[in-house]
Amino acid sequence: MEKRNKWIYWISTAWLALGMVSTGIVQLMRSKQGQGGADMINHLGYPVYMLTLLGTCKILGVIVLLIPGYRVLKEWVYAGFVFMMSGAMYSHIASGDAAKDLFPSLLLVLLTLVSWYFRPLNRKIVVANR
Repeated sequence: MEKRNKWIYWISTAWLALGMVSTGIVQLMRSKQGQGGADMINHLGYPVYMLTLLGTCKILGVIVLLIPGYRVLKEWVYAGFVFMMSGAMYSHIASGDAAKDLFPSLLLVLLTLVSWYFRPLNRKIVVANR
């Protein structure tokens, strides 16, 4: 059981990292097209300068998730990824283009939750019983 959970954790974390880094790079480059690019941000009603913030947060978050230690910071990254991707899903629903653009953010939020749930004990915050 433990080996299976490790595999699930590392596969979901690798896909999560790949998805966040790839969209983060697109956002930092302020590419016109692509998932999270300037055209989509404008269509959703956000200013283009938000791309820098989103891209930076995604790349720094992936770095924190992949390096050892920093358990509390990892919890914040997981929460931030869920908030960011939930906001993206809501933005797509509110703008009326959920049918074609909802899947990437939905997939990333699911990968975040799976990675968080199956993370090894050495990456969890353990609270001692009193």
